[in-house]
Amino acid sequence: MFVPSKMFFTRGKGVAREKLTSFEAALRTAGISQFNLVQVSSIFPPHCRLLTREHGTSLLQAGEITYCVMARNATNEPGRLIAAATGVAIPKDRTKYGYVSEHNSFGQTREEAGDYAEDLAASMLATILGVPFDPDKSYDERKELWKISHHIVRTMNITQTARGARNGDWTTVVAAAVFVK
Repeated sequence: MFVPSKMFFTRGKGVAREKLTSFEAALRTAGISQFNLVQVSSIFPPHCRLLTREHGTSLLQAGEITYCVMARNATNEPGRLIAAATGVAIPKDRTKYGYVSEHNSFGQTREEAGDYAEDLAASMLATILGVPFDPDKSYDERKELWKISHHIVRTMNITQTARGARNGDWTTVVAAAVFVK
């Protein structure tokens, strides 16, 4: 049974004439193109530790099947703003699991997309921990409530934004939470 004990965040951007080549370039920039990436859903395992990208990639081998939660977005529209964000919410009780979320958007700034990804992850965690959740409150109000509840100890995100290339080439952004055994 594979339960990851470590996770790292990474992000990247790529530009190329072909959409697939642009995606590959984004993975290269993110430092994860050498792995066989398998996208999984949104659970941050109990006792999982966060690593730096450099440390995390050093524990993996080229060609290794590597699990990740990845957000990705692409455009070939000149000047169009795109974003990909991955967020995490980690419970105070590390014997419990947390949540990882992915979000991609058009027209959102890095801060807006990142906050949204964190909010998604924290909202999912809040619902299983029994922390009050009011979707009509602003993100900042909910974030303050989660801090006060003492159940959610940490939220964070990694976000990549870019504007579509002026010449109409494909621009791709990725943001990923990569799991390590």
